[in-house]
Amino acid sequence: MEKFLGKKKISILISGRGSNLKSLIKYSKTKNSLIKIVLVISNNSKAKGLKVASKSKVKSKYIKYLNKSNFENRSLKLLKKHKTDLVCLAGFMKILSKNFIKKLSKPIINIHPSLLPKYKGLNTHKRAIENRDKFSGATVHIVNDKLDSGKIILQKKIKILKSDTEKSLERKILKIEHKIYPLAIIKLLTNH
Repeated sequence: MEKFLGKKKISILISGRGSNLKSLIKYSKTKNSLIKIVLVISNNSKAKGLKVASKSKVKSKYIKYLNKSNFENRSLKLLKKHKTDLVCLAGFMKILSKNFIKKLSKPIINIHPSLLPKYKGLNTHKRAIENRDKFSGATVHIVNDKLDSGKIILQKKIKILKSDTEKSLERKILKIEHKIYPLAIIKLLTNH
């Protein structure tokens, strides 16, 4: 593995329960982790992920989503102040503008609960079941200005069983997400 100096500073944007945040925090505390989580930003004051961050003693900030440019400008200031090397979206339910991506000028990655390019956007499990797909899974990709369309870093697929419901499929895919998000970060940071 390529050597690089110090841990990379990661900031995470969330909107919800923070289960991927929890798995990234867990990875960040492992002995050979390549990352240090310096900031969690949420656009939702009731996001359970804010409690996850607080319990783990990770600095977190709620920024009210008045409009896209206000939220993005305030987020950019914080991300730069914390010298963020990489931004991870973990259940962040807003689309970032081309301007934000350009101004940040650091990689932004996202985890998505489908085998992209299939089922961009929402209701991925429902769509996979309704279409009688044999497989589904999760994808970590680079964020660009088009929804769920950036370069794929890592994907993992699982079989959809006849007995699967939206809920059971969601639970199975979430477990995969928790495994592959840290692996994708390692792959990105070590260029493997």
